[in-house]
Amino acid sequence: MFIPSEILYEKEIENFPLGKELLKKYIDIPKKVIENHNRIPEMQKKSNVEFPKMKQSLIIGIRKTHQFVENHKVSDYLVPYTSSGCTAMCLYCYLVCNYNKCAYLRLFVNREEMLDKIIKTSNKSEKELTFEIGSNSDLILENTITNNLPWTIENFAKNEKGYLTFPTKFDMVEPLLSLDHKGRTIIRISVNPSEIIKKVEFGTSPLENRIHAINQLVDANYPIGILIAPVILLNNWEQLYENLIITLKENLSAKAKEKLFFEVILMTYSYIHRAINSEAFPNAISLYNPELMAGRGKGKYAYKQDVRKIAEEKIKEMLEKHFPNNRIIYFS
Repeated sequence: MFIPSEILYEKEIENFPLGKELLKKYIDIPKKVIENHNRIPEMQKKSNVEFPKMKQSLIIGIRKTHQFVENHKVSDYLVPYTSSGCTAMCLYCYLVCNYNKCAYLRLFVNREEMLDKIIKTSNKSEKELTFEIGSNSDLILENTITNNLPWTIENFAKNEKGYLTFPTKFDMVEPLLSLDHKGRTIIRISVNPSEIIKKVEFGTSPLENRIHAINQLVDANYPIGILIAPVILLNNWEQLYENLIITLKENLSAKAKEKLFFEVILMTYSYIHRAINSEAFPNAISLYNPELMAGRGKGKYAYKQDVRKIAEEKIKEMLEKHFPNNRIIYFS
C-alpha cells in the first residue's frame, strides 16, 4: 500500500466526494495547497537525484483536459482519465518523456465528468468503440488508493455499449474479480523477463504475481491480453524472452491460453531517461546502447531498423512456437 510522504492538492478538490475522501484517508499526512497540478514550481526545481523521493509525493487535482486522441492499435481512442504518472520507477518509463522528473502520481477527482464523456461518445457511435483509459498511469496501482476501477467498470458496463481497456504491471486485481463487468473491460497485463523486472521495473509486481493475476482475471471472465513490453535488447535478450514465453506457457491456465492475445512493443529510450537515471539510479544497468540504437525524433532513441527486424522475427517465432493459437495484435 502506497503511503505518500506529502500531499499537494488543488483547493477545489474539496468540492468533490473523492477529494473529500482522499483528504480524510490521509488525514495524518503533511499537506499543502497548490494552484495547479500541472505546474508545481517547488517540484520542477528539484534535481534529478531527488527523483525517487519525488515519487513519494501524491498530487491531487481536477483534470481539465478531456481531449480524446485517435488510436489504431487495441483501442479507438486514448482517453485522459483518473490519474497520470505512477509510484513505480521503471527506467524506461515513457511518462518521463512527457513529465520529465515530475512523473509522480497525480489523481483527478472529477471521475463522473470523465466517464460521462466516454459513455456519451460511445453512444453516439454507430460501431462499438474501445477506449484506452490507462495510457497515462497504471489504474490497478491507482485503484489501491482511490477504488476508482470497480466504480468505473460497473458504471460503464451498465451502458452495454463499447469497451474500456487498460494495461498494468501490478497484480492487485482482487477488487475486480466479483464485478458485473459484462465483458466490457479488456485488461492487458504487461510482462517482461524476471531479470528485467528486478533490474529495470522498480516498484512493480514480480512476474509470477502478474501471471497469477492473469489466471484470476480469466476465471472472472474478463477479456485478457498480454503485453510483452518494452522488449529490451540486452546481450542475452533471446534467452531471456524465450524463457519468459516458456514460463507463460507453463504457468498460465488452460482457459487463459485459450483466450488471450499478445501485443509486443520494443523499447524507446531518451536523453531525459539517461539524464535522470544516471543521477537517480547510478548503480542501475544502462539501457542505452549506441551500437543498437539510433536517434528518432527530438531527444529519443529507438532500435535501428535492421535490429528491430531481427528482434521482431525471433519473438514472433517464439510466440508462434509456444502459443500457435493466440493472435499477436500488433508488433511495434
